[in-house]
Amino acid sequence: MKAMIFAAGKGTRLKPYTDTKPKALVELNGKPLLAHVIDSLLSQGISEFVINVHHFGEQVISFVEQYYPYQKISISDERDLLLDTGGGLKKATHLLKGEEPILIYNVDILCDIDFTKMEYCLRTTDSLACLAVRDRDTSRKLLFDHSMLLKGWKNQKTGEVKNITQNVECCLPYAFSGVHIIRPQLLELIPFDGVFSIIDLYLELAKNNRISGYIHNEGLWMDLGNPEQLQEAEKAFPK
Repeated sequence: MKAMIFAAGKGTRLKPYTDTKPKALVELNGKPLLAHVIDSLLSQGISEFVINVHHFGEQVISFVEQYYPYQKISISDERDLLLDTGGGLKKATHLLKGEEPILIYNVDILCDIDFTKMEYCLRTTDSLACLAVRDRDTSRKLLFDHSMLLKGWKNQKTGEVKNITQNVECCLPYAFSGVHIIRPQLLELIPFDGVFSIIDLYLELAKNNRISGYIHNEGLWMDLGNPEQLQEAEKAFPK
């Protein structure tokens, strides 16, 4: 399995840390978030990476060259235009081609998900993609049927719904965890161009393909997207 690490975001929620550096290089207990992610993925046997860059992208490139010179790491350069998650995946298509499933991981997520179990879910459900989801408090939820197939999305605060079935009231709401595995065939099915969200892509593909949810309510999962969450993680995992 190879991995794509989404590291191109502006890190607006992490200000003031991101005033002078990219989100990927903000440190958790003295170690950049990107290094936490790469080392975690390496520990699970993943050794080939694609990293997208935008905000202070040259710093990410220099960091990778200095600290991971012998790893197979490719850069998908979005410094000219930030493409959001879906557009970022499409731009990196030429770097991700192959026969292996592709793990996609947000750089500001800390978790202990067993990726082999997610890959097993991908294969046994005959899905095009498998999304890690969790029962946690957030306003935006993915909606699944009782077979854990994606059927919609809802902003519970505003009431906005994006659905591919009329019966979303019967669906199970789960929060997306920022970790997902796709089959490489998905890359050839992306119907959008330019800037677009990967959630909108999954909702579109789910009309004619199986997009599954993988529930991981147990174990570690933390969003490090703002200073308060970062400080909480530093207390939970002291040096």
